[in-house]
Amino acid sequence: MQNIEAGFAALRDNTPVLAERTPRERADRIRAMVAAVLASKKRFYEAAYTELKACDLDVAAQLVMLKGEADYATKHLKSWMRPRRVRNSAATFGKKCYILHEPKGVVLNLATWNAPICIGLVPAVAAIAAGNAFVLKPSELAPHSSALLAEVIRSVFAANEFAVFEGGPDVAQALLAQPFNHICYVGGQRVGRLVMKAAAEHFAGITLEMGGKNPAIVDSSAVIDNAARKIAWGRVANAGQICVAPDYVLAHESVFESVVAELVRSIGSMYNPAGQGFEHSPELLRIVNDQHFARVERLLADARAKGAHIVCGGETRAPDRYVAPTVLTQVTEDMLLMQEEIFAPIVPVLPFRERSEAIAIVQRRTKPLALYIYARDRAAIGYFLKHTSAGSTVVNHNLIQSGTNPRLPFGGVNHSGSGRLGGERGFVEFSNARSVVEQPLGLLDLTFNLPPYSRTYRRMIESALKP
Repeated sequence: MQNIEAGFAALRDNTPVLAERTPRERADRIRAMVAAVLASKKRFYEAAYTELKACDLDVAAQLVMLKGEADYATKHLKSWMRPRRVRNSAATFGKKCYILHEPKGVVLNLATWNAPICIGLVPAVAAIAAGNAFVLKPSELAPHSSALLAEVIRSVFAANEFAVFEGGPDVAQALLAQPFNHICYVGGQRVGRLVMKAAAEHFAGITLEMGGKNPAIVDSSAVIDNAARKIAWGRVANAGQICVAPDYVLAHESVFESVVAELVRSIGSMYNPAGQGFEHSPELLRIVNDQHFARVERLLADARAKGAHIVCGGETRAPDRYVAPTVLTQVTEDMLLMQEEIFAPIVPVLPFRERSEAIAIVQRRTKPLALYIYARDRAAIGYFLKHTSAGSTVVNHNLIQSGTNPRLPFGGVNHSGSGRLGGERGFVEFSNARSVVEQPLGLLDLTFNLPPYSRTYRRMIESALKP
């Protein structure tokens, strides 16, 4: 195994040097990283096609996210690094109060496989901007992308500045045994719990993004064909293997049949326009590996056994891990696909009569990473926003909140995650916000509040406590 302990020590010993880097120096390192990635974009396209049968535009979308994040960070980094003056209180009158954002130290990113470029490197942008040393552990489930990421990063960075450790769970465990200052993890809740426990051993900060059951609520006032087309795309994109994909649809009973029909029509028009079969679509990716494919087949078999009706799709093929875009009705909450994150191009659709009924279905699950509302009625939109909690919400669309606007913080709630990434929030996430109060000497250096306490000081305290 790679000498992880020695690698961590080299990174830790270099943190004072990295902390002293100017805004320009940090920005230059970010730009160099992105330039090297973009120079290898065709190789990343090939890697993703080998792993998921992804088309080049799927990978290009990741590159756009990374470049957008880097451009925003390098533009604003100088202002983010400045001391931030804050207003005085009565207790700090006459003093200078400000906040310094200092690097945390060494940051670990345990990245997942479904978007290896942006999930691996967007946190790196924020961590480098904040002046940290950085470690990336790419997912072994995307081995071609992992190897290429390691090659590109090593061509730009010294090992004591940004290190990449490849491998499986044994490498992740060895990394988690090191006293990192902050750990970022994107993936499932089972591993997320292990990351939290490991972080607790060293009191490390954590940023977790763990997906979940993301509902798409279609109100009676929605534009049905518009909503269905967007939901179909959001569910089938990347073969459903996106953490913010809509995981199930709640459609008002008055529009339920129309929603189902439009979902089927939209899926066909996008992924089978020539009528040759979904398997021939260049935009339909495959499930990442045999284990995940077997899990998806288990979800479908359980749903069939419990009475779900397959409106379209339902076909699977093990040799190339193909799962047809599938729409299910007559879905019940005891089915496994209503209890587990699906992570496949499968859309369960459930009806609701009252808005409160839809809310109850959502609330019987853990708080989602994303929630989607399709409606024209402002009262309906307001109701669903007020009575739910989610890491992010989009009204009349889906997926567009993730990695598209660095001014929007991205993250989850409780089971779906903690902490925030994106733009300045990412910079702050990987920084220690250090409060500083400077007491001037001379006439403003008042000491009447020191023992023995004066009558004046007592009167001031009593006055401050009055209602």
